[in-house]
Amino acid sequence: MAWDVTAVCSMADSYVAATAREAGAAAERAAELEISKYSGLGDKCVFQPIAVESLGPLNETACQFLKDLGRRISAQSGDERERERESSFLFQRLSVVIQRFNTILLHNRFEAAYHLG
Repeated sequence: MAWDVTAVCSMADSYVAATAREAGAAAERAAELEISKYSGLGDKCVFQPIAVESLGPLNETACQFLKDLGRRISAQSGDERERERESSFLFQRLSVVIQRFNTILLHNRFEAAYHLG
């Protein structure tokens, strides 16, 4: 199995029209691009794109994959807290990573504006 994680900005000019119509549109488009990028893998392995938007949505197949992964991890670990909530801990960790990514984007935006001004 191979996976590629892509983070896209929901408010980028290239995505804003699509994300205004449907939440997760940028993530779905990014996942499609990743599938195309790795199409040469063929039957050598299973490829799973994981595309996440800066405002939170994931592409649909990534959601299913992460839910399944969370269930499998909890089954192996025997952690009752995770078993009760299935994959919620995994999604909480992903949410923290997105928040950190957004902080970096915001910081870089202010830094760029400061240097231009």
